[in-house]
Amino acid sequence: MHGHRPHTPASERSRRWFMNKALLAGGVAAVATMTGCSNDSSDTASSSSAAQSGAPSGMPSGGPGGGGGGGMGPGVSQVKYKDLKGVTADGKVVDDLFTIHSTGVSTDGLVKAAQAFLDGLSAKERKSCTFDIDADEWTAWSNVDGYARKGVRMGDLTEKKRDLGYALLGVALSADGLTQTRNIMKLNQFLGDSNGGNQKTLTEGHYFFTFMGTPSTTKPWGFQYEGHHVAINYFVLGDQVVMTPTFMGSEPTTATYKGEKITLFRPETTAGLAMIRSLTKAQLAKAVSSQGNGNEDMKAGAGSDNLKLAYEGVRGSELTSAQREKLLDVARVYIGYINEGHAEVKMTEVEKHLDDTYFYWMGETKDTSAFYYRIHSPVVLIEYDAQAPLFYHEASSASPSAGASASASPSANGGGPPGGGMGMGGGTPSQEHIHTIIRTPNGGDYGVDLLKLHLDNDH
Repeated sequence: MHGHRPHTPASERSRRWFMNKALLAGGVAAVATMTGCSNDSSDTASSSSAAQSGAPSGMPSGGPGGGGGGGMGPGVSQVKYKDLKGVTADGKVVDDLFTIHSTGVSTDGLVKAAQAFLDGLSAKERKSCTFDIDADEWTAWSNVDGYARKGVRMGDLTEKKRDLGYALLGVALSADGLTQTRNIMKLNQFLGDSNGGNQKTLTEGHYFFTFMGTPSTTKPWGFQYEGHHVAINYFVLGDQVVMTPTFMGSEPTTATYKGEKITLFRPETTAGLAMIRSLTKAQLAKAVSSQGNGNEDMKAGAGSDNLKLAYEGVRGSELTSAQREKLLDVARVYIGYINEGHAEVKMTEVEKHLDDTYFYWMGETKDTSAFYYRIHSPVVLIEYDAQAPLFYHEASSASPSAGASASASPSANGGGPPGGGMGMGGGTPSQEHIHTIIRTPNGGDYGVDLLKLHLDNDH
């Protein structure tokens, strides 16, 4: 009914046993490959890769690359650029949602920053990270830490070149967006240090830039910034910008790294709770799923570019003005990670379709609850998903900044698998492991519809 399978104690035990076995055999990247991305990545949100493969309900079925490091995720396969039609509610794209127009928000600084970064690279580095505007590289992103990525790796660049990369992100994103991205990278290093270090994929430097097209104030171009728990897709046409799909997540979400206390996803969490708590009993009956949230409820992760996802929940037209504002407050958190001017442009677009925007919830509503929620309209899809910690446990939360002394090992949980181990939290979702994504349905992701309009009308 709600497009996700029930999670039973038996299935969770099977899942934890399987993940512990995989972790012991293949390390962090192997488990992340099986669990780091959407588990509903086929054309319909209700399809299950585990069911298709004959695996028990709730058990990962493995993914491309044999279930080890390198694949996009469990049952996930890339949608080629030429086959993109976008996320839809019923398999049919809603036409005439997007137009080529002037936003009045200059992209001159963005173009200069992108060109400065590219100019600072060697010829070999530049060749490795540049692609055509309609390249399949757009859709070849993943949240998985061990995924085999293309492009230039930040950790392989000189400090001067890295600074140019961060300068580009600083222009493309808002101050909050840049802070969020950098803190996710820092906690990726923290996670690696907490698991003994020596994991190249779990470092601040294991993030990659790729560019599609050539930076221009008139012609289409874009870039992708990607690594574990971050995937920013940024399309530019004139002064129009599309920053979707953008995936952000972290495990843990709170830690002290090199003396800096970092807390992630509090705005996303508190805004969601404020929205659900504002609903009446009758509205809650529509908004809240009859099933509780499971461990991995995200539908629109990597590989889900042509996802069919029906509207669920309470509709914007059924909300009071105060509730509608709270719904917009939730959207503002995610949209607010793009630079301020273009965030305002996107919010205007979202408000235009507010009557047809749905809010959907799974789970409890306490301050510390692990829950899932979704905002879905013809022009925006937002998901928040609190998942079970895979590698990190609060019992081992001592800061690793002084020699990485924290250790998320089986002994930290009082024993080996099953039943947690390696900081896996006993299979219980927690606010210490959160995944989020924002998309533009109906062909908006990656600027696909804008590029088609540009090619049809200007060439």
